[in-house]
Amino acid sequence: MTEQHLEPQDPAALAGADSVAHWTERYGHALMDTFGAPQRVLVRGEGPYVWDADGFRYLDLLGGIAVNSLGHAHPTLTAAISAQLGTLGHISNFFASPTQIALAERLLAVADAPEGSRVFLTNSGTEANEAAFKMARRNSEGPGGVRRTRVLALEGAFHGRSMGALALTSKAAYREPFEPLPGGVEFLPFGDTAALEAAFADGGGDTVAAVFLEPIQGEAGVLPLPAGYLARARELTEAHGALLILDEVQTGMGRTGAWLAHQHPHLGGGIRPDVVTLAKGLGGGFPVGAVVAYGERAATLLGRGQHGTTFGGNPVASAAALATIGVIERDGLLQHVTDLGAWWRSEIAALGHPLVAEVRGEGLLIAVQLAAPVAAEVASRALAAGFIVNPCTPSTIRMAPPYVLTREQAATFTDFLAALPHDLTGAAA
Repeated sequence: MTEQHLEPQDPAALAGADSVAHWTERYGHALMDTFGAPQRVLVRGEGPYVWDADGFRYLDLLGGIAVNSLGHAHPTLTAAISAQLGTLGHISNFFASPTQIALAERLLAVADAPEGSRVFLTNSGTEANEAAFKMARRNSEGPGGVRRTRVLALEGAFHGRSMGALALTSKAAYREPFEPLPGGVEFLPFGDTAALEAAFADGGGDTVAAVFLEPIQGEAGVLPLPAGYLARARELTEAHGALLILDEVQTGMGRTGAWLAHQHPHLGGGIRPDVVTLAKGLGGGFPVGAVVAYGERAATLLGRGQHGTTFGGNPVASAAALATIGVIERDGLLQHVTDLGAWWRSEIAALGHPLVAEVRGEGLLIAVQLAAPVAAEVASRALAAGFIVNPCTPSTIRMAPPYVLTREQAATFTDFLAALPHDLTGAAA
């Protein structure tokens, strides 16, 4: 297939048996309509680029929604997966593999977890949050026989779409079709320390089983928690025996320039949570997730037979995660993510474009806040110009590109933003 940059094309000329139009039509007859029609049908990737079935190339600035940390077809990652699959692909959890054990050890190390900590390996972030929710339910015995039945989460939170994770997700449109959901979850205003303190006041703190927090809310528009919020949440949960559970599915494994976002002093304030959930970038594109339980108390909340998963911790997924961690370390990608992210955010802000109201984020989790609800129109124009971004809110463009992105590649999108019409209007996302 000839590789092309995007140019205006006659749709009729691209309607062959291997075209995007052809595959999209087949998609509509074969797959459930849970995602809507695909924007493109992609057939190949290399580094930060992907190509569609018509041969057009795109700079992937979304990275499979913060998943493809090493880009596409990374030779070390593909070699590790191939070698493991050619040796031992899947075993049940009646048995263990060296890769499973080594991955758990590496995760405890990068999480700076204390003695007695343990890991539960999953297949996805949603599944990791399901396990963490069950851990919260097990933390039910409060002082003096009080039952801990309350779980606190934040407005704007997104923790997944399965029933337990959905109960922790605040968006009504996601929740309402599936109610009744698991109960006891209360949503507090985002970043409001006074509201958090009020939820623990007047004896109510002893009824809180857990607080679920994202250090940076991704789906809500890349919103970091205010400085000091996590530290106060840690003080309150520790004082009342509640669990502090951090969802780092999107922010973990180097996305923000640290292994975990809460390890940044200005975000976490030096806290140690009870539980952290991971997925997305952990496997560099291969499905894998994890629950890290800090210390013996959290690590023993789920006993034998109280949780499980068929594919979690399988040798191939574990090998993929180990390879991803290894490449991030070997190639100094944490520092690269830090430096590139800071530079890129400043470059976009310096454009002075009237449509760009704010640029925020950490590392390579970046939001461009627009001055009007035209994110869907901007994302559509970006796709037509060869860039993949996400209009995560009506006025926010989210970017979570591979860690291997270069300044030169990032600058091409900055140039695209600079050329946007100042009076752009369009439909909301």
